[in-house]
Amino acid sequence: MNNTLPAPLDVRLMNMTATVLFLGCALAVLAVGGGWLLRHPAFSIGRIVVEGDLVHTSALSLRANVAPQLVGNFFTIDLQAARRAFEQVPWVRQAYVRREFPSGLRVQLQEHDVVAYWGAEGSDTLVNSRGEVFEADAGDLEQDNLPRLMGAPERSAELLQMYRQLAPALAPLGSGIDSLQLTGNGGWRVTLDSGAVLELGSGSTQLLMQRVSRLVHTLPDVAQRQGRRVDALEYADLRHESGYALRLRGVTTVSTDAQKAAALRAASRARRAGQNN
Repeated sequence: MNNTLPAPLDVRLMNMTATVLFLGCALAVLAVGGGWLLRHPAFSIGRIVVEGDLVHTSALSLRANVAPQLVGNFFTIDLQAARRAFEQVPWVRQAYVRREFPSGLRVQLQEHDVVAYWGAEGSDTLVNSRGEVFEADAGDLEQDNLPRLMGAPERSAELLQMYRQLAPALAPLGSGIDSLQLTGNGGWRVTLDSGAVLELGSGSTQLLMQRVSRLVHTLPDVAQRQGRRVDALEYADLRHESGYALRLRGVTTVSTDAQKAAALRAASRARRAGQNN
């Protein structure tokens, strides 16, 4: 039977020291090699492939807006920072960025699909089909008949949804919607392409659509009785409880139901005033 004697302490210490030195040298070589790789020009970002159905975004604008913001090479570039840089380019809604070895990036871009202007006349703020507000050069638009939405930016999606319901409902009047505004007190105001202004008031969507339906179905008869056509409409106030007030070119009138309601309210106020006296 052979008994193996433990190595002397000094031998064990020498072996441990050699192992540590070897590992340290290996790590140093790896660090130097890694640093060389990270700094090597072969891995600098030299190619960017852009994909997507792009109409308003050009390679020139991407180079001008994004290239100066791309920091690092294939290994060190921050993909999230690169994504944000692409999404700051006008018309770009969303960007997906990934590496392509050894020195490239592949970018999938999605542009805003504009459906309306936003804010006051002359503003470069627009609205996409998701109801999101974004800034871009409105001069790039090919369409010149987009509606204008106005209100608090955080309610842009609500404004677009209301526009989509009102547009077909008001179509029988023969004039499209030029602008839709949600006022500070929560009231809705429509301006038609003809210049006519409709005060819809506030309330649920169902209530507003009922008011619009009443106007659309009764206006032709009201206008005819005044010797006018529907396109003579200049102003309509739909905020009355059971009717509406309107102004036609050369005529100011109130629908019959609204007249009755106004008379009742006036009589009620008169009775209260008499009781107080």
